[in-house]
Amino acid sequence: MPDKSDEKLASLAIELPAITKSVKNYIHTKRTGDLLYVSGQLCFGPDGKIPQRYVGKIGSVVSPEDGYLAARLCLLHVLAHARLALGSLDAIKECVRLGGYVNAEPDYTDLAAVMNGASDAIVEILGERGRHSRTTIGVATLPLGSCVEVEAILEVASP
Repeated sequence: MPDKSDEKLASLAIELPAITKSVKNYIHTKRTGDLLYVSGQLCFGPDGKIPQRYVGKIGSVVSPEDGYLAARLCLLHVLAHARLALGSLDAIKECVRLGGYVNAEPDYTDLAAVMNGASDAIVEILGERGRHSRTTIGVATLPLGSCVEVEAILEVASP
């Protein structure tokens, strides 16, 4: 039987990015019971580097529109790691929570609009299974100067 999630990705002309390797002493996914935790993902491009337009602080160097696109790209990395861990995105029952970290100027307050890039993408791809709770936090800096980082908790089918 065809993988419905892969069909959905194809219908949306979305290709999940290549998997990035952990650079320190952590793993990208951890399953406990029916929950899959996906570590924070950055907005790496196809070359394995963060595109320059996504490096820096939202509100000064990076536009809110590019921040939105960066959060969307982070979410695609989240789903790529989930698919690797589960074998298929069809194994996701629902997205329980997304966590977003936005590298923003101290006076920049529209963090939610940036994180909507991730929220909109997961609902677009998973439909109602993608509706989630969310936390969005403004931070002083992120690894490699990324403007956004996104993590997830996913409820998955029992093995």
